[in-house]
Amino acid sequence: MIVKPLSNKYLIFVVGLVFALATQAQQPAKKQQQSVLLLDATAHLGNGKLIPKAAIGFSNGKIDMVLAAIDYRMDSSKYDTVIHLKGKHIYPGFIAPNSRLGLVEIEAVRASRDFDEVGAFNPHIRSLTAYNTDSRITPTVRTNGVLIAEVAPEGGVISGTSSVFNLEGWNWEDAVLKRDNGIHLNWPGLYKNLDQDKKKQKKAEEKYQERIKEIETFFQQALAYQKVDFHLESNLRFEAMAPLFEKKSKLFIHADNVQEITDAIYFFDGFDLEIVLVGGYDAWIVADLLNDRDVPILLQRVHSLPQREGDPIDLSFRLPKMLSDKGLLVGLENSGRMEAMGTRNMPFYAGTAIAYGVDPEIAVAMLSLNTAKILGIDDKVGSLEKGKLATLFVSDGDALDMRTNHVSLAFIEGKRLDLDNPQKELYRKFSGKY
Repeated sequence: MIVKPLSNKYLIFVVGLVFALATQAQQPAKKQQQSVLLLDATAHLGNGKLIPKAAIGFSNGKIDMVLAAIDYRMDSSKYDTVIHLKGKHIYPGFIAPNSRLGLVEIEAVRASRDFDEVGAFNPHIRSLTAYNTDSRITPTVRTNGVLIAEVAPEGGVISGTSSVFNLEGWNWEDAVLKRDNGIHLNWPGLYKNLDQDKKKQKKAEEKYQERIKEIETFFQQALAYQKVDFHLESNLRFEAMAPLFEKKSKLFIHADNVQEITDAIYFFDGFDLEIVLVGGYDAWIVADLLNDRDVPILLQRVHSLPQREGDPIDLSFRLPKMLSDKGLLVGLENSGRMEAMGTRNMPFYAGTAIAYGVDPEIAVAMLSLNTAKILGIDDKVGSLEKGKLATLFVSDGDALDMRTNHVSLAFIEGKRLDLDNPQKELYRKFSGKY
């Protein structure tokens, strides 16, 4: 087949389109130059506590004061900028774990999807260098207070290695908050159908056990590889597993069914690893086992339908309360259809959890400090505490209520963000016409 070169007019069109998309990207925020004091807002600290009228100061990208406003003595020389926020609310930046943000632009366009690689065992595939800071989806997510994301590959048995990013920056090197924080394993699914005959059920069980054996073989070989000082040939897959065995990263196990969760937990009793459960639809059934193994959970999308016919219609809504009451460390995640753009709805998942019994400040923690602890970044972000990064935002109303959520100020490491986004731009365009 002869491939003809692009004609000049098509070449001009393609270059023009790329230039137009590039010019639409927002400029990254400038490094904080002046110290800032936020005064008189209700501060939701992210650790389960609340200050009704707070004084929160930050400089050089870090929080240097968290006090009740009544305890703060105004010193006009201490802060360059004082912002009075009476009646408003301050929150730590919300965190989106297990996300495709920056790895996909348009779900329906295959060329813009960069989250799923060929092959079954791909721990060496890193989201780190694939992350796109110029995604047009990211500004729409920041508008609702989601300022940090754990960006993770998908697909296969071991999807790859995730990293945590600030949702702002010139490039991945500028935006990264924690490199290679975890490896993601999709535990095999055991599909039982009560209508199947015994032979088909037995065959499904045998297939399930075969896939578990493959995982065991891979982990045993990877562990053996770490114990040898010299290798004639390097194995990138096994080398990528080293941080896991050294406990420098965590294993994120994606599983929903009660038997799958139980099998995975007992399986990894044979390895000395830090593990996190992702999804966990049936986790409430085996909460005692998870507590015994000190396994936290990144809970599946709260706004989900039941997975089985006999389940209560509101089971997904009640799961945050059920798991929290069992003493588990719970964070919220958003994987599923239209995942990247749907990340903007994460505050409202917590709002639904509140409607189903979760304490409002605990719900905030599920989006902030709980998730930060699970991802291993709680020394930097996740709560409004002195010494942590000034990654926070101000909402005119309750940020977890879609009726009152209106983010009016946002900062990442003290850098003030432009809160405009393509959706707001389209709204202005068409509201002017109609």
